[in-house]
Amino acid sequence: MIFDSHAHYDDARFDEDREELLSSLYENGIRKVMNVGSDLASINDVLEYVRKYRNSNPFPEFYGAVGIHPSETEHLTEKDFVYLKSAASQEGIVAIGEIGLDYYYDEPEVGIQKKWFHQQLDLAEEMKLPVIIHSRDACQDTLDILRERKDVTGVIHCFSYTKEIAAEYVKMGYYIGIGGVVTFKNAKKLKEAVETIPMDKILLETDCPYLAPEPHRGTRNSSLMIPYIIDEIARIKGMEPAQVEEMAWENTHKLFRITE
Repeated sequence: MIFDSHAHYDDARFDEDREELLSSLYENGIRKVMNVGSDLASINDVLEYVRKYRNSNPFPEFYGAVGIHPSETEHLTEKDFVYLKSAASQEGIVAIGEIGLDYYYDEPEVGIQKKWFHQQLDLAEEMKLPVIIHSRDACQDTLDILRERKDVTGVIHCFSYTKEIAAEYVKMGYYIGIGGVVTFKNAKKLKEAVETIPMDKILLETDCPYLAPEPHRGTRNSSLMIPYIIDEIARIKGMEPAQVEEMAWENTHKLFRITE
């Protein structure tokens, strides 16, 4: 059984066939999905999907995370944050995310990103929820901020740094989210990291509709493609795919405090 720990089924790329696709997941072994918010509009969708698909056959069981992606923080207000806090208290919301830092583009300004990162970490600590961390081209700042937060834990989503940085996060109690990039031929650094990350600290994720694995790179991603990720992790670690699937299933339930 597979738990996709990071998906964006609210994305417009699923508008034409969302129901059909989601209904196909369960029969293909995708039993649970974490739909992750990234802005105010997507948080509304996360709440709707959790209500709609939480206990509704033939769909997988949906859980939600609510948070504001660093690239969406420029115009965030305190009023918006009140809404975020209210959303985080709803049934089926089990994490704050995705939140973090993204320096790939020049905006929003670093100070704004850090302000809302800290504030959302405060919210996670207050509500005793794990966090889903987005960090792109912001390795040291992300690490430094999270080191200060002894009472917060979570997953480093779409991990893209070195095996040494992965080891630092594992020491801090974080899980590492591994998605389709691990199947890319040029992902040498990530493959080396996966080799060293303990299997009991790995989560499976798609980040769909983004980052489809080989041999479907560049197409719309979905949870149906997770087996490619499982196979590559198994190859790297010298394990059976079934072992990877089972351990990741257990890890995801443990982090998000979900009863199997």
